[in-house]
Amino acid sequence: MTTTNAVPNLKVVDAFDLDDELRSLLKPGEMIRDQHGRRHRLPRYFYEVPTHEIATSIRLTPHFGLNEFILVDLKEAPRLQKFPRYVPCAIRLLAFYMEHFRSVVGSSVHIAVNGGYRSPSHKLSTDATPHMWATAADVYRIGSTILKTKETIEKYNGIAEDVSEDLEVLPYGHTTGLSVDDHVHIDLGYVVNLPREISEDRMEQPQENRHRFAFEDRRKKDRRTVVEGNEPGA
Repeated sequence: MTTTNAVPNLKVVDAFDLDDELRSLLKPGEMIRDQHGRRHRLPRYFYEVPTHEIATSIRLTPHFGLNEFILVDLKEAPRLQKFPRYVPCAIRLLAFYMEHFRSVVGSSVHIAVNGGYRSPSHKLSTDATPHMWATAADVYRIGSTILKTKETIEKYNGIAEDVSEDLEVLPYGHTTGLSVDDHVHIDLGYVVNLPREISEDRMEQPQENRHRFAFEDRRKKDRRTVVEGNEPGA
């Protein structure tokens, strides 16, 4: 049996607790308009990825590694090309749906460089796009098929739409941001995944006057306490 590993060991950080440069690049909680003029609030809670080695070792699903979703080139802000890197917590949701899509197509699915998470400071990040929420993936190859024709893009667009009504695709065409001609774009929309420990009635400001790291580590400790002690109702 294949299992995923290491995501629960990543620290969850509130981006308001990061340094000034990182906050200015990640823009947590800011409102940004999409190409249709609709406003969306950027993510505030991120996984902290300490090193490239850890990024490549983590499996979000049996067939997708974390590193596949955070590969960027020089179009990303220089500070965000370095480790530790930060990726919105919704990345796990995207990986789940991409695993399902891979199962349906019955072949390997390859995400393009800059095709996963892109920060609001990325040079391709002009209007709001689900890539900034870590809920979009640009697929350039499936198996041995390069996705650069109308026929292949429409074929796999249809498969993605059949996988779930939660998934959206961009039609074949040549208008940047509204259509694609060299990949399949799959997204979940502007989804924010909040850690369980966060109280949503206090979302406008940082919840405590101290840094908050390792929510997942604390959760594991709490779970061990339950296991090692007397469970309720035992």
